[in-house]
Amino acid sequence: MGRLAFISALTISTLLHLDSALAVDASAGTFSVAQQCEAFQSFKNKTNPGGLSVMPGQRFTIAEVNREQYQWVRVDVGNGKKNLRWVAAECGKVDGLVISAAGSQVCRMPDQYDSHVLAVTWQPGFCEHDRGGPAKPECQAMKQGELTVNHFTLHGLWPNRQQCGIDYGKCQGPALDLDAATVDYIKPWMPNFGYGTQFGNHEWKKHGTCQTAMTDDEYFRFAVDLVKSFNDSPAGAYIRDNAGGEVSRAQFYTKLAADFGNEAVKNNVVLVCSGDYLKEVRVALPKDLKGERSIKGVIGQEFLSGRAGDRSECRGDRIRIEASGS
Repeated sequence: MGRLAFISALTISTLLHLDSALAVDASAGTFSVAQQCEAFQSFKNKTNPGGLSVMPGQRFTIAEVNREQYQWVRVDVGNGKKNLRWVAAECGKVDGLVISAAGSQVCRMPDQYDSHVLAVTWQPGFCEHDRGGPAKPECQAMKQGELTVNHFTLHGLWPNRQQCGIDYGKCQGPALDLDAATVDYIKPWMPNFGYGTQFGNHEWKKHGTCQTAMTDDEYFRFAVDLVKSFNDSPAGAYIRDNAGGEVSRAQFYTKLAADFGNEAVKNNVVLVCSGDYLKEVRVALPKDLKGERSIKGVIGQEFLSGRAGDRSECRGDRIRIEASGS
C-alpha cells in the first residue's frame, strides 16, 4: 500500500520539490511526439517561458523521466542551444528507455534517504471508500461490527530519497521478526496485525529495510508513537470529533499552524481523500528524527519546502469523515 510520494520530504507526488530534483536519469531512449503539447520548464508549476510546444512528428532524445513509473519526460527542445523541457509522456511514444543504472540502484540502497513521510490512515474512510479497502480483514471486521476503530492508524513510516520520487524502497535487509510484545503494542494502531502479518511485512520490506538506524521492533514502535501523537493533537482531535460528519480543510490547517506554531506546516501535511471522504494524512518529516517521539517534536526541527501529497489530495474545503462501521 505504501507510496510516497512526494517527496522532498512524501512525497509526493507521493512531496514535491523542483521537478528536476525528483528526476531519474535516462541513459537511452527517445520520445516521438504524437500531438502538440506544451514544453514546461517546471511541470509542477506549469511554467513555460516563451510558450514553447512540441509538435507531432518531432523526435527527441530523453534526458530524464520524473520517476521510474514516469508520467513526464525531459527533452532538449533548444534546436542547438540547450533548453531542457518537460513534456507529458501521454503526448507521444517512448522507445528504448533505459534508466541510468546508478540512479536506479541508489533507489534500492538502504540509508540513502534524505527525508521521511509518515502516512496516517483514517481507517473508516479507507475501509469504506478506498478501492482496496473492503477486502482487508480488519475492514470486514469493522463492517460486521466486530471491530471499532475511531482513531488514526499507522499506514507506514517511509524513508524517502528526493531524486527517486516515490520509487525509493525495497532495499535489501533482514526479514521482519517482531517480538510478541511489539505486536501487542502496535496492534491497536495497525489493526491488520490482529489478523496476520502480511501488511506489516509489506511495509517493512518496502520501507523499513531502507533504514538501518532502527531494528524492526524499534521502527514500528517509533512509527506508532508518532501516530499516537498526531491522533492526540488538536488537528487529529478535530477530525476524530467529527466522525460521521465533515470538517473544514481550512480549519484543519489552522489548528495545525496554531499547534506547531508555524504557518509553514501547511507545506508538510496533506489530507488524502477518496472522493469527498478522508482516508489518510501524510506528514513530511526531516531526515534526522533525533529520537523525538512526537509529531510536534520532529516537525519542529525544520519545515520542508515540499508537500507530502499526491494526486488524491483532498481538494474542496468540506471533507467528509466516515464513522467506524457506518
